[in-house]
Amino acid sequence: MVMRVNIDCHGCFRKLRRTLINMKEIETHAIEKEQCKVSVCGRFRPSDMAIKIRKKMNRRVEIMEINEINDEQTEQISTGQ
Repeated sequence: MVMRVNIDCHGCFRKLRRTLINMKEIETHAIEKEQCKVSVCGRFRPSDMAIKIRKKMNRRVEIMEINEINDEQTEQISTGQ
């Protein structure tokens, strides 16, 4: 899932990073500070994740893109087929 979060300063960046690290549902994340984009991967409901980040960050969160990977694709990726 790709989201847009307003990241004004280094403090906001650190707070967002800490928030994402502490969420159990997220497996991997990437923060693009210049574009104000956050990419997260894991097993979660996108709307719930956006609400959690909005509450913890006290910033507006906009969902830009959602990519779903089902179990068959995950198995093919992990086995290399």
